[in-house]
Amino acid sequence: MNNQVTIDYFSDTLCVWAYISQIRIDELKQQFGEQIRFNYHFVPVFGCTQNRIAIGWGDRDGFAGFNQHVKSVCSEFPHLELNEEVWLSHPPASSASSHLILKAVQILESENIIEDIKEDTRQNTPCENLAWAIRQAFFVDNTDISNLNTLIAIAEQQQLPASAIREKIDNGQALAALCRDVELRDQFRIEGSPTFIMNNARQKLYGNVGYRILEANIQELLSNPGDRASWC
Repeated sequence: MNNQVTIDYFSDTLCVWAYISQIRIDELKQQFGEQIRFNYHFVPVFGCTQNRIAIGWGDRDGFAGFNQHVKSVCSEFPHLELNEEVWLSHPPASSASSHLILKAVQILESENIIEDIKEDTRQNTPCENLAWAIRQAFFVDNTDISNLNTLIAIAEQQQLPASAIREKIDNGQALAALCRDVELRDQFRIEGSPTFIMNNARQKLYGNVGYRILEANIQELLSNPGDRASWC
């Protein structure tokens, strides 16, 4: 049995399907523990919301139409909270600001500058906790998460060091890491958010993928040596 399955997870913080998928990620971590490892990558599906929604959804009433779309999608998932005004009042201009903050936190994690000092039964990393806090700030609190100062405030609520985060943004390291995610998106031909990549990019699961499908893929990888093809 393989020791660990690596999952490269690509998402956008403003993507409702990634918001929905979080419960599946939490369950996978609960079930498989150290048998799986997530690498988190952030891609700008909503890099320019004016173009994607205001213009892209222009024939469907723009932001108002997208608001109805998101509410309709979330109505099928009763475990989710959703603000009725999402995408209507002060919608974020871009998801890229939040991705930049998250890449800064990932760098600080890799340098052992920050660690998970909060009591967390899910054993989440600081980046995982911050990503969820940002998604909740948008989908539940209807916060403009494209505002950098707002994002720093959310990070501070997670007991993360604002000065160290700003330093990684100011010196270009966070931006470089974010650009690398975009390169990986192109390399793996990622179509959108969320996307799960496994088995050296041989397995790609995109969109609203059910938990059992994710579970089956991981089980198969754990039960079959990497140098032997599976018959199923």
